Amino acid sequence: MAITLEIDGQKVQAEPGTTVLEAAQRAGIRVPSLCHMDGIEPYGACRLCTVQITEGDRTTLQASCCYQVKEGLVVQTDAPRVIRGRRVLLELLLARCSEVPAIRELAEEWGVCDTRFTPAGEDCALCGLCVRACAQLVGAEAIAFSGRGTGRTVGTPFGFPSDRCLACGVCTYVCPTGRLQMEAEMAARLRKQVGAERKCRYMLMGMVSDKLCPNNYDCQRCGFDQSTELRFGTHPVFAVAATNRRADSAPHYIRETRGNNSE
Repeated sequence: MAITLEIDGQKVQAEPGTTVLEAAQRAGIRVPSLCHMDGIEPYGACRLCTVQITEGDRTTLQASCCYQVKEGLVVQTDAPRVIRGRRVLLELLLARCSEVPAIRELAEEWGVCDTRFTPAGEDCALCGLCVRACAQLVGAEAIAFSGRGTGRTVGTPFGFPSDRCLACGVCTYVCPTGRLQMEAEMAARLRKQVGAERKCRYMLMGMVSDKLCPNNYDCQRCGFDQSTELRFGTHPVFAVAATNRRADSAPHYIRETRGNNSE
């Protein structure tokens, strides 16, 4: 049964399990977010999607990407204190990643053209999209957060090249700042391995059963790679993960039939 809630004075219906952010987006209501992407579990890192939620006689500020819809919720995405908080967050992001075009454009969209905080000159917003995509969609866990507080970073264990990296490129695909280039770095390292059997990254991701790399990890020259991305209209890892989720949620007799057919 659909749940009815109110977002910015508009009655919205959503299925149980839907987040407030998803409900707002489907209703055409703009809520900014840096660390959210469909197909990846929400994390609530950037807090830009914070909204004001009234439930009964209680009003709070919540990250809409992590807050599930409930019957009768009243949500305001443009309440004065929401806008004030959002602009402070954008100032902080602008100070951290002052030279990143995506951050500057997002800040300017919300009227933040300068920051009162000292620029840090970083190019990583610590949104965690790359970490979650690598772990949840690919299952490689080749990158992770390390350190704490202001010293927190994203990278491979101890800063060394990761043997778990498949050069699939999903971390580069989801990165909003363009900082991560592990696909190119891993491909460059693999090219130096003389005499190694070069397994196609789609084989390593489990998308095809048996395929060797014909282009020495120069995937931009690979017709199979280009046709696959055109076919899915997104990074293929997202399409495969969505297919697997649908299969896992199917009735048990369908899953058993699928397993028997694959043998």
